[in-house]
Amino acid sequence: MKFTNGYWMTKPEFRMDFAVQCVRAEEEHGKLKLIAACKPVRGRGDVLNIATLQVTLSAPRKNIIRVQITHFAGAADHGPHFETYGETFEPKISVEKESASICSGDLQARACIREGKWQIDFLNGQGEILTSTGYHGMCRALKEEEGPCSIQPHGTSYMIDSLDLAVGEKVYGLGERFTAYVKNGQRADMWNADGGTASELAYKNVPFYMTNRGYGVFVEDPSEVSFEVASEKVERVQFSVPGETLVYDIIYGGTPKKTVSLYTALTGRPALLPRWSFGLWLSTSFTTSYDEATVTSFIDGMAERDIPLSVFHFDCYWMKAFNWCDFTWDPDVFPDPEGMLKRYHEKGLKLCCWINPYIAQASPLFEEGKANRYLLQTKDGSVWQTDQWVAGMGILDVTNPAARDWYCGKLKILLDQGIDCLKTDFGERIPVRDIVYYDGSDPMKMHNYYTFLYNRMVFELLEREKGTGNAILFARSATAGGQQFPVHWGGDNSASYVSMEETLRAGLSMSHSGFGYWSHDISGFEQTAPADVYKRWAAFGLLSSHSRLHGSTSYRVPWLFDDESVEVVRFFTKLKCRLMPYLYQMAAEAHENGIPMMRPMMMEFPGDPACEYLDRQYMLGDRLLVAPVFRKNGQVNFYLPEGDWYNFFTGECVKGGSWRTETHGFMSLPLYVRGGTVLPLGACDCRTDYDYQQDAEFRVYGLKNGDSYTLSIPAAEEGRFVQYTFVNRDGKTQVTTEAKQPFHMI
Repeated sequence: MKFTNGYWMTKPEFRMDFAVQCVRAEEEHGKLKLIAACKPVRGRGDVLNIATLQVTLSAPRKNIIRVQITHFAGAADHGPHFETYGETFEPKISVEKESASICSGDLQARACIREGKWQIDFLNGQGEILTSTGYHGMCRALKEEEGPCSIQPHGTSYMIDSLDLAVGEKVYGLGERFTAYVKNGQRADMWNADGGTASELAYKNVPFYMTNRGYGVFVEDPSEVSFEVASEKVERVQFSVPGETLVYDIIYGGTPKKTVSLYTALTGRPALLPRWSFGLWLSTSFTTSYDEATVTSFIDGMAERDIPLSVFHFDCYWMKAFNWCDFTWDPDVFPDPEGMLKRYHEKGLKLCCWINPYIAQASPLFEEGKANRYLLQTKDGSVWQTDQWVAGMGILDVTNPAARDWYCGKLKILLDQGIDCLKTDFGERIPVRDIVYYDGSDPMKMHNYYTFLYNRMVFELLEREKGTGNAILFARSATAGGQQFPVHWGGDNSASYVSMEETLRAGLSMSHSGFGYWSHDISGFEQTAPADVYKRWAAFGLLSSHSRLHGSTSYRVPWLFDDESVEVVRFFTKLKCRLMPYLYQMAAEAHENGIPMMRPMMMEFPGDPACEYLDRQYMLGDRLLVAPVFRKNGQVNFYLPEGDWYNFFTGECVKGGSWRTETHGFMSLPLYVRGGTVLPLGACDCRTDYDYQQDAEFRVYGLKNGDSYTLSIPAAEEGRFVQYTFVNRDGKTQVTTEAKQPFHMI
């Protein structure tokens, strides 16, 4: 949100009270408290008739400093608030004549308390300034409105701060955004919306960004935080929230991976997902016609063509039209759901169903929800309803414990029938005007936060019913903290190379935002892709953390495209199965440390300036580089950082530090292994949940004399890993391990 016209002029509708001078600094209960006057104070008379900002600096965790700025402390606060996880930590606080500081590990905030000067610098352990808030930075703005005569102006209040950007500093993240990968020059409003992937709107808004200078900023407000990223002031990132208080955290990791790890320690780490979830998912698609015979033809067709299938997903029309959601199988097309699900389980499949938190008026559950006040209400006590999406629908009030139990009770029936996981669609179209929540939450703050409560509710149900480690969602909407309830997919894209590219950009932004796993609709949701787009996207999709064939108006089974599509899907599905010992190790790292499986190049190579803009390639874990093909002719341009890189398919060694242009057929793409790697491959190419150690193959890539490499392979028993250490001694690779299963090296 912009408050100024250029650098000098304030927009006429705003009254701005900027912090201009620190008039008090003191330590109180492990916090540094400052009072900033909004006019210069040179004498006693100057303390009257001016606004002040109360600024409190604290340390919720080591290497994190929290900044709370308050104008009017008496403002009502109905919540909700993001859940954060602190640790017992005593920061070092110093108050001197001209400065005051708080130190949290390797991060320090130093406030100037000289007359006529307002500035807070954030410094790393070497004393280098990372960023600062200073002149015309911290502020309370009032958008004045006409009102009754009063000594106090009326209007909408906003709290603002802005942090300096250094020369060459670049900003990343802010959720799953389909706009340019580097966010400099963009405005980003944190307001979840169903805008598709060709829009500046986002399904997953996360008020956290990181920069290439080794730190990140998390604005702890679930309402409509507005970011001006080098846009209103091109030398700063400005963020503003409606209300009288602004809270944000400076998070210093020193590197992008350490910063995202600290951020997820604060907001929650991703769950470790079941091994079967990493295989290929196939959907009925959205508006297609299907019954058990159709579904069985897809499942058997994949098996007949030797394409491993892990999960089958029933999209919306497993329920009767106009009844979404009643959680009852449409008897006209699925007369024997329990028997059908049993038959599919016997084929080795896991099963997923589409749901959302909306209850249509035609659903038998609507009257039940209305009578018990389980649905969102308006101020006059009516159920809030709309015809947008499903006729007359209401929305579950997720703040009501009884409503959550009621909703989960309906889902439990579905799970008892044989469903293994759930696609939690929607959660973005949450109304705010005239809305009353059961727990009194602020509707503006609930608009984004709704999805956190919705997905947590369903994920925790799955954990209770299926067991910890066996729960997985396929969710579309999210906000900060939502990474704890994976997995999320990229929303409604289109069947083109352009949309495939914008989808990848969104995935990279999600990685910067703390999400350890991510998926997307292979070949695009809208329209039907030509065969070349389908095949190129299949390679990309099967080299993502999770892989799903799903669309809108047509089936996505490969034989409907061309014969080669069958070969491509088979090849890359089998490749992913064999890569599982490596991929699951990376999944464990996402769970334990918060470092995503899919990593932007700058996250893995922060010292290489060429990586800072790269948005058409990525690292899958720390050892594999993937460059999807976005052209019909198979040509792809990509960058290899310094070092030796090995073509996964041919074994050819290539020197990095330069750009490459290659042309690929449909059965390959640039997939390179980092030199000095021992890459584990499993012996099984037909499923993703098998004993990764049994007959494992270890491919040694450029392990030089005296070098060692250690990796951990998941054991057959859940939760246990077995370590292997490889050492090159005089040109021969030796291995040390406690593993008993046979393996071989290449």
